[in-house]
Amino acid sequence: MYYSCVNDTDGRPGASGAVADPTIFTVIHAAHALEDKLEEALEKAQLSMPKYSVLNELVSADGALSLGELASRLSCVRSNMTQLVDRLEADGLVRRVACPTDRRSVKAEITEAGRKRQAEGNEAVTKLQDEVASSVPVEDRATLVRLLAHLK
Repeated sequence: MYYSCVNDTDGRPGASGAVADPTIFTVIHAAHALEDKLEEALEKAQLSMPKYSVLNELVSADGALSLGELASRLSCVRSNMTQLVDRLEADGLVRRVACPTDRRSVKAEITEAGRKRQAEGNEAVTKLQDEVASSVPVEDRATLVRLLAHLK
């Protein structure tokens, strides 16, 4: 199991003698396992999760977005978005275009190659979602979703 019930000084249970509830560690372990599977699925489409996320946003927006808008939508800092768009542009998946209303601003626009790669990524993610869903009995899925909602 992924959790530990020892303190960080002498390897024994905490001061109260109680063993920690493993729930949070079990959830974290499951999340890491799913994240690893998602990264593996996207690798088949030659995408990382950050690249896939940017391509998804550009497809959803149905047009160019400023790097600031992308950073905001994906909850990351603008400097990271600049580097990510640099890599996507080098891969030929996006291109930078001038903002028609603000000469100081630049936008990212998805290319046809980017649309194709995003669709391949979507296919891989959908397949993984189906595999995960099929691993949980139908009668337990709604319960799982309901229980996980408590963690938000």
